[in-house]
Amino acid sequence: MINKVEIPGVNTAKLPVLTNAQMRELFVRMRSGEKAARDELITGNLRLVLSVIQRFNNRGEYVDDLFQVGCIGLMKAIDNFDLGQNVKFSTYAVPMIIGEIRRYLRDNNPIRVSRSLRDIAYKALQVRDALVNRLSREPTVQEIADELGLPLEEIVYALDSIQEPVSLFEPLYNDGGDPIYVMDQVSDESQQDSQWLEGISIRQALHRLNERERLILTLRFFEGKTQMEVAEEIGISQAQVSRLEKAALSHMRKYV
Repeated sequence: MINKVEIPGVNTAKLPVLTNAQMRELFVRMRSGEKAARDELITGNLRLVLSVIQRFNNRGEYVDDLFQVGCIGLMKAIDNFDLGQNVKFSTYAVPMIIGEIRRYLRDNNPIRVSRSLRDIAYKALQVRDALVNRLSREPTVQEIADELGLPLEEIVYALDSIQEPVSLFEPLYNDGGDPIYVMDQVSDESQQDSQWLEGISIRQALHRLNERERLILTLRFFEGKTQMEVAEEIGISQAQVSRLEKAALSHMRKYV
């Protein structure tokens, strides 16, 4: 199932949680060459991976796949963690786990991007992380471009190319009733007079609606407004607009 993580032979509810003292001791033992200590560190931080992958629940990916990728990031963090730095392991590990998952998602993006463009984007992300640590703030795209010695437009184009596409059917809001999707937020400005409303039968069906339903459909499909804009204009919630719109369209279909 998509939203459930199962580890063969492991009860995720009973995964151990290590204290800072236990972590430090295990790192010391691992650095001395004890393989069992590394295994304990991995097992003792699987909950950290589980917590991180919750951020990616709505990507349409199987979470057990994301969990495996996250574990790769965890192992990299364990192998590279420096005990001499005054920082908690989780603070160091979480960005590495997130980075590994994001790389996986980018590489599996349905939109194919050239290798050279991806390389520029990955370098820009690495420079961005380095600048955040150095400047203690989010750097501008111009600062990233200057650091790489590349034109600003090339950096913007590369970063845009690795962004994940958003489905029009991605739910944005759900109050327990009908969800509101991305497509409900997109106004149609290509043609102000929608062709499907020009037929006589549809005009007659419109007149069978009550005044508020007719107003909502007029604003949505004749004037190309989003559900949020319609909600603000007539003084109701966007969720109500969505429900009334769907009910009105369903009612109209009986007469068309």
